[in-house]
Amino acid sequence: MLIFLDVETTGLEEKDRICSIGIIGIEDGETKTIYKLINEGKKILPQASSVNHITNEMLKDQPKFQDSQAYKFLTEHNNEKSTLVGHNVKFDLAMLEKSGFSFKGEIIDTLRVTKHLIPECEEFSLQFLRYELKLYKKEKEKLQAHNALSDATIVKNLYEYLLDIAPKDKLAELSFKKVLLSKFEFGKHKGSYIEEISMRDRGYLEWMLNNILDLDEDLRYSISYYLKNIV
Repeated sequence: MLIFLDVETTGLEEKDRICSIGIIGIEDGETKTIYKLINEGKKILPQASSVNHITNEMLKDQPKFQDSQAYKFLTEHNNEKSTLVGHNVKFDLAMLEKSGFSFKGEIIDTLRVTKHLIPECEEFSLQFLRYELKLYKKEKEKLQAHNALSDATIVKNLYEYLLDIAPKDKLAELSFKKVLLSKFEFGKHKGSYIEEISMRDRGYLEWMLNNILDLDEDLRYSISYYLKNIV
């Protein structure tokens, strides 16, 4: 079973939970599509609603994750023969674990794989890649950004694009291999080469390593690499 997945959440804090999930499951040429609003007892913040367009009124009578069709489907296919594909899939998996589900199969992260295979991209967000790589040409219906099922569809299209570059086992391998980034993707040095900043603003990079506890692991790896190798 090949499972493409995306979740939307009530916010981005530790206390936040899933509020919707989109799943596309493919096996033996058959496709199963699931979209479900989820109520884990956590109110959704206005900031989150402004992105995913889900409101507390919409969640009022919705089931908990473990009572949903999505949970039943994932549980049925939670084995080593299944592959789960997501964009920044670590986030999705962490949110699923908060709701009592831990995936046992193979995992592919299209975010990290794209950074490995197409490093020349200026950005790596799902929506940017949707247009940069012209994935929208494969869309058969109108998709809405930050709708869990729409995003799962874009993940599927991105996966198929990456599959033309490298085989599935290579995508799985790259999903857990750290990426040596060349540029900053955010902050005051956005767009600048990390190697260049390591030579003229070394103190700032050292500050980032010591003070930003939730620093992206690929960025942490890259900063450490350039600080170590550039004198």
